[in-house]
Amino acid sequence: MFIDFTEIDISAGNGGSGAVSFRREKFIPKGGPDGGDGGRGGHVIFKVDTNLHTLQDIRYRRRYKAENGHPGRGSNKTGKNGKDVVILVPAGSVIRKKGSKDIIIDLTVNGQNYIICNGGQGGKGNARFKTSSKQAPRKAQPGVEGESGIFEIELKVLADVGLVGLPNAGKSTLLSSISSARPKVADYPFTTLKPNLGIVKYGEYESFVMADIPGLIKGASKGLGLGDKFLGHVERCGVLLHLVDGTTDDVANAYETVRVELKTYGNGLHEKHELVALTKIDALNARVIAEKQRLLSVAAGKEALVFSSVSGKGVKSALRSLLRHIPLSENKMAEEIKVEKTTGWTP
Repeated sequence: MFIDFTEIDISAGNGGSGAVSFRREKFIPKGGPDGGDGGRGGHVIFKVDTNLHTLQDIRYRRRYKAENGHPGRGSNKTGKNGKDVVILVPAGSVIRKKGSKDIIIDLTVNGQNYIICNGGQGGKGNARFKTSSKQAPRKAQPGVEGESGIFEIELKVLADVGLVGLPNAGKSTLLSSISSARPKVADYPFTTLKPNLGIVKYGEYESFVMADIPGLIKGASKGLGLGDKFLGHVERCGVLLHLVDGTTDDVANAYETVRVELKTYGNGLHEKHELVALTKIDALNARVIAEKQRLLSVAAGKEALVFSSVSGKGVKSALRSLLRHIPLSENKMAEEIKVEKTTGWTP
């Protein structure tokens, strides 16, 4: 199950109490104070694990409490620190205090960690309170209470390329044809109910991540369909590949519908670099393809790509165009792009 939002109650450990103790040894009947400090309470730490792709495990464990620090002991022995609690989260997790829009931390890199609640400091033992006028203090401090709070975790998919479009535009079919991802594919709206990620490999060493976002409909930015729930994932995508179903009657209107929703949602989605493509051309003749490509290009203000994910026709050419806009480590272009044929024709 794909879970991209949850709330959790977090409490760091309290500091251990300082000790009241006096040195007692043979021939030293009136030894001075030797009470040690209490140990620090355990921290609660978020840590990124790129093997995770959902917040499912966290959702079903709603409370996290770190261990309290141990009390100090005689002979100036400091209490043991409480054990930290590490909460593993997927890359792309955004942390906020419940009810606040301010982001505390945006966790994006594997292994990145952040102490969300600090453990309380241990209290001072009575050895700390010895003075020239107070040689035998019977005073020690309690430990400090650890930090706590209720926090919201929102997961936003990290991808180089985000596939957007109306339902049945061919997004899932494209992803399954060029990567090992196998999203659900069928010929009806809202087949995709969660974002799917696929690794598109090209050349011998390079690859990029493509995300299939559930289809958008008119009013998605205001809660209709499934779009408003998943538009946030588009924020993380470097480049958008906007797919328009070539079998639809009005390709220009289909394109504009999605563009309006991206702009209405805000957060700069409509300003992201976008490539536009006419899909399912295997179901069209050459004359219709040319005319619909022209209409889509006019609506988008840029030349529309054309391809069929089922037959593979035009896919390599489309991906080569896409690769020019993705920041890559060394080779900017693929020598070979792996394109696998699918057996079905679907969204």
